[in-house]
Amino acid sequence: MFEGDTVRAPYRGLEGWSGDMPRELRSLKQNEAEALFRRIGITFAVYGEGGSPDRLIPFDMFPRVFQADEWARLERGIKQRARALNAFLVDVYGRGEIVKAGRIPGRLVYQNEAYETAVCGIVPPKGVYSHIVGIDLVRTGPDEFFVLEDNCRTPSGVSYMLENREIMMRMFPALFQENRIAPVENYPAMLRRTLASVAPHKCDSDPRVVILTPGHFNSAYYEHSFLADMMGVELVEGSDLFVEGDYCWMRTTEGPKRVDVIYRRIDDAFIDPLCFRPDSMLGVPGLMNVYRSGGVSICSAPGAGVADDKAIYTFVPEMIRFYLGEAPILNNVPTWQCAKPEDLKYVLEHLSELVVKEVHGSGGYGMLVGPKADKAMIALFDQKIREKPWNYIAQPTLALSTCPTFVDEGIAPRHVDLRPYCLVGEDINLVPGGLTRVALTEGSLVVNSSQGGGVKDTWVLAE
Repeated sequence: MFEGDTVRAPYRGLEGWSGDMPRELRSLKQNEAEALFRRIGITFAVYGEGGSPDRLIPFDMFPRVFQADEWARLERGIKQRARALNAFLVDVYGRGEIVKAGRIPGRLVYQNEAYETAVCGIVPPKGVYSHIVGIDLVRTGPDEFFVLEDNCRTPSGVSYMLENREIMMRMFPALFQENRIAPVENYPAMLRRTLASVAPHKCDSDPRVVILTPGHFNSAYYEHSFLADMMGVELVEGSDLFVEGDYCWMRTTEGPKRVDVIYRRIDDAFIDPLCFRPDSMLGVPGLMNVYRSGGVSICSAPGAGVADDKAIYTFVPEMIRFYLGEAPILNNVPTWQCAKPEDLKYVLEHLSELVVKEVHGSGGYGMLVGPKADKAMIALFDQKIREKPWNYIAQPTLALSTCPTFVDEGIAPRHVDLRPYCLVGEDINLVPGGLTRVALTEGSLVVNSSQGGGVKDTWVLAE
């Protein structure tokens, strides 16, 4: 918000609002926001906790703000990355040119547990494997943004982006009259258009789109039902669908209805028990045969996860150069791969300074933040890395930017990241904004909701 004692241009419209708000009013508004979240049912399930697993995600009322020119650069970089990731997926499930050219080691691709041989040779409609790409970004300076990781399977959190905006508009309508803020509420319509645009070649009418959920015990079930409602499509579980002939069908009170596009929110392993895990009760037997024959589209496609593996992540700039012939607009965080002997040596010698992550980890689990860890935790990770070096990468501890955040004492800086959602179909689109996650614990760099992080509204000022 500040450069020295000067308020940066994007935040000038918030200086008076935040400074003039009495403590009592702030507390009242915070309670109002929590009541709205609870009434609407915006909860996040955390597995392994006693009692009810559902809890509210902490919401901070102080929005994060981007100027239009800042966002324009981010948008170009995100779209570029989404194009390259999809080109990579089409390639590695086809001819594998990037591996043949020696740009990416074959073992990282073909021995990756996220690589699904069942989809080899399949080119999905419009050549798109990953239809919703969530790119996690951090800012480290006035014009410096780094990509922390790519999410090519089923990135969650978009419902919080939309509800954060809705609640802010309810509570502070004057702010939206005084500031020209680009809208995000057209995301569900954009998502539906994107999914319809990748209907299979056997679809000969308006595509019927459904969202496939594991059920109400899933941590993101609220989001599944929210998006189905906003898009005007059916929310289904595996038992609601069946395969007959060359198509997938949905059971309804009016008889079977053909399904053309499935926005799946279940993991690859559970999609089809005849193809993947035979004990899966969440998927649809025979679905992959229909997918292979062009009778249904699955979004994102099975096997897309190989593109967001943290070991593959280090090669995304190379993908951009190889497939697009362009220089990367957004940079990766410098990364050491513990599978490389020289990298392993460096990481083990500097564990107290680095962030160490499992290559398949998510949600902030299986992670070491060296500067914040005690000797016992560092010793534990030293042992883990030595036992399975290929399972870990390491990155420097970045000086993440902070945003003003309401705390008990008033306003204080807290570290944030940003997840915009890029929709890839016939066209590539993203709404101006995203999910800002905030580490509410002072000094913490872990923003994940599963680790106690909160969320903010994200503003992009219109030109």
